[in-house]
Formats: sequence, structure tokens, C-alpha cells
Amino acid sequence: MKFSPPPSAPPLPFHRLARVSRRYRWWRPVTGTLFIGAAWTTALGLILLLSAVIGDIGGYPEDQDGLADFGPVTNTAVDLLLIASVIPFVLLAAGWIGRRPAGTASSVAGGLRWRWLGVCVLVALPVLALTCAIVLLLPGQEVAPSGWADMGVFLPAMAMLVVLVPLQSAAEEYVFRGWLLQSVGAFFRSPWCAVAPQAVLFAAAHGWGTLWGFAELVVFGLLAGGLTVRTGGLEAAIGLHAVNNLLAFGLSAAAVDGLSSEETAADATLPLVVIDLAGVALYTVAVLWCARRRPPQRTAPAREAAQVPPPFGCCGSPASAPPGHSPLPGPQAAGSHPTPAPAPHAAPGAAETSGRPRCSPESGARPLDRP
Repeated sequence: MKFSPPPSAPPLPFHRLARVSRRYRWWRPVTGTLFIGAAWTTALGLILLLSAVIGDIGGYPEDQDGLADFGPVTNTAVDLLLIASVIPFVLLAAGWIGRRPAGTASSVAGGLRWRWLGVCVLVALPVLALTCAIVLLLPGQEVAPSGWADMGVFLPAMAMLVVLVPLQSAAEEYVFRGWLLQSVGAFFRSPWCAVAPQAVLFAAAHGWGTLWGFAELVVFGLLAGGLTVRTGGLEAAIGLHAVNNLLAFGLSAAAVDGLSSEETAADATLPLVVIDLAGVALYTVAVLWCARRRPPQRTAPAREAAQVPPPFGCCGSPASAPPGHSPLPGPQAAGSHPTPAPAPHAAPGAAETSGRPRCSPESGARPLDRP
């Protein structure tokens, strides 16, 4: 009887990359989430403590929250740094707690695909600039009620924004479309089961302003999450988010005391929401068109992980042999020997077991190796 090697493990889409390691366990995404929350909270406290010390030494006044008031530009820089500081903790959680390459939090390629990110930024620039111009033409829309800032104020502010806004935008993407999407996707095969929760949490993280503003943020999170899964990485979401925020902050910096405003996207009115979502939808279509012409990598190459089959298989089905072990051979001719099958091509990471689960969201098989 001719021996057939076991089928190779299927490649993993982006939302399933928390399971790419042989050491995956159900508690790793949960523990990693708690670690990110605790570590980031500690980092925020240290940054705020440092800013308070600098404020006391420099004799700066306090704002209404009791924090040192360094002025609109520096205050904005501190706020952006507070958000950007979460990126190292997401990568550390993926590598240290998730026991997988840290770059899998960025894309299926194991890191940011800079060329694809550049394409997405080039797509976002004209689309979002158009929607920004339409907003400026809305009747009753006063962008600079106190007048426009002079170049000596605007240019330093823009230099700071060009450096920090992409980091702030990327940080939000790493948390919501990266870590949270993959953490939920570890338990559900359907991508929308992973995309939907992070979109709601993304909107909630911006606070409650208007109903329309909250709805816009949810839709933004859904489209950004869908693009992330469809293109296999965070690049499309980061490009959209960074260009959108840079244009919004840039308009604020162009106005006198514009960076002092406390309004966020959660406070958007219905006309602004309609225009913004039209731009996001147009961007989504354009990126998907580019992805069809030159498809980016959408799945992570996988290799079979050694598996321990359940005693009686799933739902009473016979347990399959672990990868790398042949089934019991049939009758052989005298003196004949089965020819060993060549080892499948090994690629970094490991994959989930094939087949759709019947009893639960995940099968009962688990890897042999231990952390």
C-alpha cells in the first residue's frame, strides 16, 4: 500500500496569526492583553510624572486637569507621544507572551511592508485632501474663527506633527487592528467576528460626543479592519489613519490656538460624518483595486505543527495521526519497504489544524511542545 504524506498545514490569514506559533495556548492572547494594559498604564504614568517635574522646574502653569501647560504645540506633542508609547508593548506581547515573531502583529510577511504602505499613503493623500477641501467649503464651517496662524508658529507645529502623528496613528492601529483583532481571531475563524469587536472598542476609546461621531468611528474601524484582513497587514489602515489625522491636525495647527481644541472625531456632526465616510469608502475601493492589480501577500506561510490528537477525535471521529507519523501500513509484499515521503517545505511559524471544527470554535488538538 503506497504511503501518502499528511496534508500540509493551510496558510494563516492575518486575523489568525496569534495561532502561528507551536506554543499557542488559548490564554496567551488574554495574558498579552492584560500585559499591554498594565505596561502602557505604567508608561503613561511615568511620562506624565516626567512632564510634571519639567513643568515644576520650568515654572509652567497648570491646565484644568492639573497637568503642566507647556503651550498648544508641546501639549499636543506630549499627547501624541503618550499614545505612540504603546507600540513597543504590543510587539513585546506578541513575541514574549504570544511566542511568535513580533512582526506578525504588523503583517503576514512578518513586518511592515514599506512599499505597500507607500502605495496606500499615495492613494490616501488625494482622496482625503479632496474631502478636506469639501469640508472647508461647507456653509457655516469656520476652521479658523480666531484667524490664521503666522508661518513662524505653523511651520514648527507642522514639523512636530509630521513626525509624531504617523506614530500615534500607527499605535492605534497596532492596538485595535493589530493586537485586538488577532486576539479575538485566535478563537474565531470568521474574520468579521474579529473585526466587529475592535471597531466598537475603537469608537469607545475616543469618548462619547455625538451619536453620528460614534457611528462614524465604528464604520471607520470596520472598514480599516476589513482592509487589514483583506490585504494581510496593517499598512492600508495605517496609511488611511495617518493621512486623515495629519490633515486634521494640520488644519488645527493653521488656525490660531487650533491645537488647543478639545474636540475629537467623536464630536462630528452629520454633514462632516457623511463627507468623511465618503472619503473613507472611496479610499477603500481604491486600495482594493490596487490590491487586485498587484496583490500583496495575504496569508502567512505555515508548516505543520506536531499535534496531539484527542483520544477519540472530535465529536467521536477517529483521531488522526500526528504530522510526521505515517498511518499503519497495509500489507506489504515480502521484502518491500515503504518509501518515506519527502519532508514538506518548512517555513517560519506553525499553522492551525485543517478542517472546520464541529463541536466548538476550535478543535481539541493542541501542539506537543511546551513553553
